[in-house]
Amino acid sequence: MAETAPTTPAGDDRNLIKIDDNYLALSFEDRLAIFWEKNSRAVLTVLAVLILAIVGKGAFDYFAAQRNKAIIAEYAAATGTAQLQAFTATYPTLPLSGLAHLRLADESYAAGDYSAAHTDYTAAVKLLAADPLASRARLGSAMSLLQAKDATASSALQAIANDTKLPRALRAESAFHLAELSRDAGQTAEATRWTDLVISNEATGFWGQRAAQLRDTLPLPAANAAPTTDPAK
Repeated sequence: MAETAPTTPAGDDRNLIKIDDNYLALSFEDRLAIFWEKNSRAVLTVLAVLILAIVGKGAFDYFAAQRNKAIIAEYAAATGTAQLQAFTATYPTLPLSGLAHLRLADESYAAGDYSAAHTDYTAAVKLLAADPLASRARLGSAMSLLQAKDATASSALQAIANDTKLPRALRAESAFHLAELSRDAGQTAEATRWTDLVISNEATGFWGQRAAQLRDTLPLPAANAAPTTDPAK
C-alpha cells in the first residue's frame, strides 16, 4: 500500500511574516522591541555614563559644601591680624578673603598706617566684586589716599562722588571731602558745587548737614563788575 503524504491540519492557514523596519503595520511595542534589539548596548552605555555623572556631581557638591563649611569656620576663628593675613594668603581668591582684607584695612586705617590700609582696601574691592561692602572698601581706599596726602586722592573721590550706581551716603561723603579740598585750595566755586552735590544726595543726613555748614563759611561770589565805558564812544 502506497504511503500518503502528510496533510496540513485543517484551519491552519497562517502565513509567517518577518517583522522588521519595512513592515508597515508595526505596533508601538514592535518598534520598541526592534529599537531595543539594535540599540540596547548603546542605550545602556549612555545611561551608565549619565548615572556616573550624576553620582560624581553629587559627590563633588557634597565635598565642596563640606570644604566651604570648613573655610567659613576657619574665617570665623581668625580674630587677630596674623590670622587674617594667613587666611588671605591661604585663600587669595575667595570672597571671604575680601572680608578679611577689609578688616585688615580698617585696622591699619585706625592705626594711621594709610599705605597698608590702601593696599588692603584695594584688594577687598577686587574680591568682593558686586557685594555692597565693595563700595565701602572703595571709599576706604580713596580716604587712605586722602589721609596720606596722595595726589591721586581727588580723582579717586571724584570717581565715587560721580558714580550714580553707588549708595547716596557714600557719594555724599566723597563729595564733602572734595568740597573741603576745594575750599582749602581757594576754589570757592568748586567747593560750592561739591556741597550742592552732597545736599542733593543726603540733604538731612550727617554729610548733608556738614555740607550746609561748610557752604555757610565759603566766601560770597564776587559781585558782577560794572560794565566799563567804551573809550571810543
